This record gives sequence, structure tokens and C-alpha cells, in this order.
Amino acid sequence: MVSFESDYIAGAHPAILRRLTETNMESLPGYGTDRYCRSAAEKIRDACKCPEAEVEFLTGGTQTNSIVISAMLKDYQGVVAASTGHISVHEAGAIEYSGHKVLELPQKDGKICAPDLRRFIEEFHEDGNCEHMVFPGMVYISYPTEYGTIYSKKELTDLYEVCREFSLPLFIDGARLGYGLASRQSDMALSDVAKLCDVFYIGGTKVGALCGEAVVFTKGNRPEHFANYVKKRGGLLAKGRLIGIQFDMLFTDDLYFDISHHAIDMSEKLKDILHDAGVPFYLESPTNQQFVIIENKMLEKLKKHIAYSFWEKYDESHTVIRLATSWSTSEEDMILLKEAFALVNPKSIW
Repeated sequence: MVSFESDYIAGAHPAILRRLTETNMESLPGYGTDRYCRSAAEKIRDACKCPEAEVEFLTGGTQTNSIVISAMLKDYQGVVAASTGHISVHEAGAIEYSGHKVLELPQKDGKICAPDLRRFIEEFHEDGNCEHMVFPGMVYISYPTEYGTIYSKKELTDLYEVCREFSLPLFIDGARLGYGLASRQSDMALSDVAKLCDVFYIGGTKVGALCGEAVVFTKGNRPEHFANYVKKRGGLLAKGRLIGIQFDMLFTDDLYFDISHHAIDMSEKLKDILHDAGVPFYLESPTNQQFVIIENKMLEKLKKHIAYSFWEKYDESHTVIRLATSWSTSEEDMILLKEAFALVNPKSIW
């Protein structure tokens, strides 16, 4: 069986594993104060073309979202996000658990837009009862979104202009950032992301690393005593080298971008196979996640050959599933995918 269940089904890129092994017996200080963390942070600043950026390393996406959001908000504030946003739907109430409400906005293909954000903020402040409500304190988006869609540079610029007008920091969840930037439809570089937000993170867990996310504060705005805040919430890794070494490797010789482009190439081939098989798309994304509608009877046969993620119920007889490629997806995986659909419904391919 071949798996397209997610983009973190494999361990780590071989180059990263080799580097972890090579450095394994080095005695290094803890808590991210080692030379590899410093080197990785400097390489990330260079890649972002943001020399003033402050870089912090955390272990996972939900932890990162929860810590960054709660560290930057005041007690009476909440975070604005798309109704389909990761923090809204798939993080088990982690943000609310920190004492901050997720304030949902309407979305289109997973994205929020500047006019809707402006309208939401203006209506909040015009409400005579706003002192009894949760104040919008920051804005959260992900790039790519939950549906694998991406913001154009203009869309992000418009959104950030509204954020700045109302003094709301913009936080970009970059768990799959590499795949978004590598998309053939993307008109943005990492330096653009750094310019058009106040804080973002570069996902490692889903883009070649064993674990780890690199948080980048772009405007000299890292919360005071941030490390203390991270430790209080159980996020300060004693062996910080584990993440530093991985990101140092990912940002050596463009490895992060090379493996991201590979995933996009595989996703384009995956889309071709699905089109040839006559599979209807729920949403055809420009990144590494594809959402298709499968008849339930066909799904029972398909799961004997490939692993996929359930996304949502479409109707009584159909289901939306997600198929994801990654840095580890191979040409052989593509062949097996095509064979799986041929076995389930040969006429749709041959």
C-alpha cells in the first residue's frame, strides 16, 4: 500500500538524518543556545532578506500557534481567522484553552479578504456593547490554507494594509510554507512573506524535518521574555540542537526550497492521474494537497490500495478525501496511485 495520507508520513530527509548522526556526539549547550541554532537563525534571516528578524525554534505547529498567539495578545483580546482556519477547526481548541477566543470570518477557498476584515473590525468598534465583547487583537492566516490555496502578493498586501491601519499584528502559519512558495501559481518569495506580516513560521515538520518550526518575528516585535513564555507552556526543548541542526541543514544549499519544488512536481502529476481517472475535484489546489470526491462504494475498494485522509462528508453516497504529496513522494508512488485507480475502476483510466 502507498500512502498519500499527509505530508509528514516519512521521517526526515536523508541529508538531515546524516547531519544529526554526524553531530550526535558533540557536547552542546541546551535550550537553543548552541551554535547550530545560531547558524540556522542567521541563514533564515539571510533567506528572508530580513537582517533584523528574531528567530525562535519550537517543536510543532499547534504548539507554535498557541504560544505565539497567546504571547502576543492581551487578556481581553482574540484572534481573527477564517472559519476553516487550522486554529478554528483542527487544533482541538488549543487557542481557546490559552484563554483567547478565535473570532471567525467568512472564507472563500480557505482565504479571508481585506474588505471582510475591514468590515468586521469597523462593525466591532461601532458596536455600543464592544466593551462587553472579545476585542480583535491580531489576525491569523495560513499559507497555504487548509485547502491548499495560496494568497497572491496583492491579496496579502491588501490584508496587511488593513492590519496596519487598525494596529493588528498579522501572523502567518507557515506549516506548509515551502509548498506554498514552490507552487507554480505563487508570485511570492520568502522575503515577501517577511515584509507582509509581523510574525510567521517556517514549517519543518511537514517539509523534510523530523520535527520543528522556525518562528520569525519580522519587525523587532518578539514579545518580551519570549523564552520564559515558551517554557511556561512546555515548549522549550532542552536539546534545542535537535531543531537547530535540522533547520541549519534545510537552509544550506537551498534544500528547503528544492524539496518543496519536488513535492509540487509530484502534486501536478497526481492531478494528471486523477483527471485521467475521471475523479471529480472538490477543490483543485495549486500546492501539495488535493481534495477529491469519491463514491463511498469506490472508497471501500480504494483504501485497500492507498492511504488517504478523510476530509468531510459530501453527501449520503460520496466523501471528500485529501491526497497529499511531500518531499518524500516518489515516482514509484505515482505509478502505484495510477494502478490503484485502475484496479478500482479500470475504464476510467484505460
